[in-house]
Amino acid sequence: MLGMIWAQARGRVIGRDNDLPWKLPEDLAHFRSTTAGDAVVMGRRQWESLPERFRPLPGRRNLVLSRDPDYEAEGAELVTTLDAALALVAEEDAWICGGGEVYARAIDHADVLVVTEIDLDVEGDTFAPPIGPEWEVTEAGPWRTGAGGLRFRILTYRRP
Repeated sequence: MLGMIWAQARGRVIGRDNDLPWKLPEDLAHFRSTTAGDAVVMGRRQWESLPERFRPLPGRRNLVLSRDPDYEAEGAELVTTLDAALALVAEEDAWICGGGEVYARAIDHADVLVVTEIDLDVEGDTFAPPIGPEWEVTEAGPWRTGAGGLRFRILTYRRP
């Protein structure tokens, strides 16, 4: 199974200045529980956006995409193409977890999308890919309010 997981504000905003433009601890907990024990594939900038104490993401096989074959991602496996990453995780459950360019290139390979929708208008410079008509919502969590006051819900999409 190849999944993609992200949180987005209105307008498909997923980031600004290589960071999340919101604080939603409930979504971070959801990310941890959903991806625990599985492989995670992310781009170099996504890797660098993680606090050092969380690199590599614990309890997961970490793969980092970089066009630079000499890039060092301590504690992770470096891959230089998305195809190489997908080949390495073909026999296990894996999650694409950013950033925007990696999501756009990987969506055609994914089996499932897990998207946290955040009820927030915010400026951003990184966006989730459009979710086309080939995807359908198979699970829709209720709207909840996080500890910081942000409303959010979690949607799961699959191909019919």
